[in-house]
Amino acid sequence: PNLQIFSSFQKYKIMCLLQERDKRAKWNGIPILLQKLYESSHPNSDLSYAHTFLKVLSSHLSMEAMSFVTEDRKTAQESTFPNTYTFDLFGGVDLLVEILMRPTLTMQKKKPKMNDDLVKDCLSVLYNCCICTEGVTKSLAARDDFVLFLFTLMTNKKTFLQTATLIEDILGVKKEMIQLEGIPNLSSLVQSFDQQQLANFCRILSVTISEPDVGNDDKHTLLAKNAQQKRNASPSRAEVNQVTLLNIPGFIERLCKLATRKVSEATGANFLQELEDWYTWLDNALVLDALMQMATEEAEQSSPESSDESSLATSPLRHRLPQSMKIVHEIMYKVEVLYVLCVLLMGRQRNQVHKMLAEFRLIPGLNNLFDKLIWRKYTASNHVVHGQNENCDCSPEISFKIQFLRLLQSFSDHHENKYLLLNSQELNELSAISMKANIPEVEALVNTDRSLVCDGKKGLLTRLLTVMKREPPDSSFRFWQARAVESFLRGATSYADQMFLLKRGLLEHILFCIIDSGCTSRDVLQSYFDLLGELMKFNIDAFKRFNKYVNTPEKFQTFLTQINSSLVDSNMLVRCIVLSLDRFESQTEDVKVVEVLSECCLLSYMARVENRLSFLFRLINIINVQTLTQENVSCLNTSLVILMLARRKAKLPFYLNALREKEYAEKYPGCLLNNFHNLLRFWQRHYLNKDKDSTCLENSSCIPFSYWKETVSVLLGSDRTSLCAIASYIDEPFMDVDRDLIKHCTDKIVFTVYYILTHLLIKNIFILCFGKRINYAGASFKISLFIVPRNKKFVVVS
Repeated sequence: PNLQIFSSFQKYKIMCLLQERDKRAKWNGIPILLQKLYESSHPNSDLSYAHTFLKVLSSHLSMEAMSFVTEDRKTAQESTFPNTYTFDLFGGVDLLVEILMRPTLTMQKKKPKMNDDLVKDCLSVLYNCCICTEGVTKSLAARDDFVLFLFTLMTNKKTFLQTATLIEDILGVKKEMIQLEGIPNLSSLVQSFDQQQLANFCRILSVTISEPDVGNDDKHTLLAKNAQQKRNASPSRAEVNQVTLLNIPGFIERLCKLATRKVSEATGANFLQELEDWYTWLDNALVLDALMQMATEEAEQSSPESSDESSLATSPLRHRLPQSMKIVHEIMYKVEVLYVLCVLLMGRQRNQVHKMLAEFRLIPGLNNLFDKLIWRKYTASNHVVHGQNENCDCSPEISFKIQFLRLLQSFSDHHENKYLLLNSQELNELSAISMKANIPEVEALVNTDRSLVCDGKKGLLTRLLTVMKREPPDSSFRFWQARAVESFLRGATSYADQMFLLKRGLLEHILFCIIDSGCTSRDVLQSYFDLLGELMKFNIDAFKRFNKYVNTPEKFQTFLTQINSSLVDSNMLVRCIVLSLDRFESQTEDVKVVEVLSECCLLSYMARVENRLSFLFRLINIINVQTLTQENVSCLNTSLVILMLARRKAKLPFYLNALREKEYAEKYPGCLLNNFHNLLRFWQRHYLNKDKDSTCLENSSCIPFSYWKETVSVLLGSDRTSLCAIASYIDEPFMDVDRDLIKHCTDKIVFTVYYILTHLLIKNIFILCFGKRINYAGASFKISLFIVPRNKKFVVVS
């Protein structure tokens, strides 16, 4: 009894102390409420009292969370949320985690069941703490047991939304990607979801199957990527998670149904304005999900069939929701579904996914949605220009269009299933083109299952071309549209595919965008250069059409200016012209070819050796091994194409000697050829890797990969008497010029002085110093070079 009295007295003193301090610190009674919540939530206690205190606490925290959302999501450093901070400071987050997980910790055979409303409020408070207080999300993410436990709560439809929202937030900051196979009963969990829950679950899945973004630093270089692959030879966690999902029965089929499910039609100016208003009001999907959940719960009370979307369609509240809101909700979760399908299409299990998407008629389903949902008419305010980054702050409809275009790009890219984007009449048209040109049909076209192609008067590719030509000049959709169409042409060049698109005016549209539209976006221009290259490659009719459109010197000069303004962006087009010219020059028995060769300004320009050499010099000069990425490695391959074609005609020594003369004329002796030598050595390590698929190089150039390898070996030959080896064109003093000099000394004056020093130094001079003051980033620097003659080689030592 004395101990009980003492304990009560201590509690009284603590409560008095908290109340006194509460007034001065303005804690709003949160510590006292937490104390009461703790005391009323012990095992085997009546949790109804605990729920009462939690509701009071929730009212304090939800106001701050709403403030956070409506204030454009300010960071914790920019805004202060005293109630949430106090709640976490006094152990509120840990207490709620303990309350939620208590049923899993008991030793009793019959686990105690918690009230659904209590669980929902616990989850909501935790989410409010995550978005308002820095560090809470990370601390929860560090608890693997809690993260896996949250997935078990998703089996309860009443707590699903709150659980999914909290999981999504936690996984977004988790250091290590969660392994899906570690989730208890994952397969049965996913199969228990209704369609709306599965769509929300895709928001979580997108974090677990995507490779983490490494940012825009040197980790993006091919050197770093290759080193990373050597360190991590086993499949990544994301790849393992993708396999886990594909092994769930019916998973892909249900996603296809979700992606292609139709929505009620709505048209007219009032509807479009109403849709704009919803975009303005909604911060994210949570508000819509909450309303839709209310509709579902209302339907559950009146209908036993609540496991699927049919109940939602008949719900009284569902009928009271504006039509535009229902469409926004449909669009929002279709975005997540398309993203998951897109990631799976780009993974190691690509062929398996392709087969399933074809079987479940994803493409015909999207084609049927195209006009009424995917690409409905815009209002003027919808033409906001966004970058091609899928993480940009876009409206749901813009995100939906981008995901749709990314899916088409991934689906078509180097895969025979690309012909599913056409309908039966369009497939017949391709066959007729091949027959008229007296060339065999491509095998993929012959093998296409006609029961799986698009329905209706137009296929999906044709519909895309139609909206592509109507797109406003400043729209960033042009980038994604061009990428999607280009992916259809990738792989082995098909004359029939090219003519199919040429007949629909695609070449003229591309040239208008490059020359006449005033487009300045480098990303959009690059996508059009790449598309133009695939469309024109080896196609004499395309070059004839080009010459008809570019019919004045001014237009041609504008076209060349666009190409030369960024050779990294346009080098694939340069490669196409060089390859096409080489083939046409071997077809001089064809009257049409001879006619186009003599008339086409583009072919005449590239036929001049000095112009090809100019491109070659610049292509080699703008890259080095340290800066090679997936984006610019094509410059190296284009330079190789130019030299391979020269080698075929026994002109390789002429080109290498021209590079040597260019070096001396520009006062860069040894630098260019040494750089190219290093690049080719990297090329061997990169492309001769057994895991590297080299068919892309072979298909895009129509040059056997064996000839690629042979040419690189010849160029890297160590015999300095060989006229086809790079080494024989580098003078002895400039062999293996210091890489740091090449990498860092970009100032032409520095190179000029280096050149003069290496020519004028006499043997008894040991060290020379050159100083030059430059201004950079608001600071002044002095560059000094110390050049030491060593065994007839001058080496930069400091």
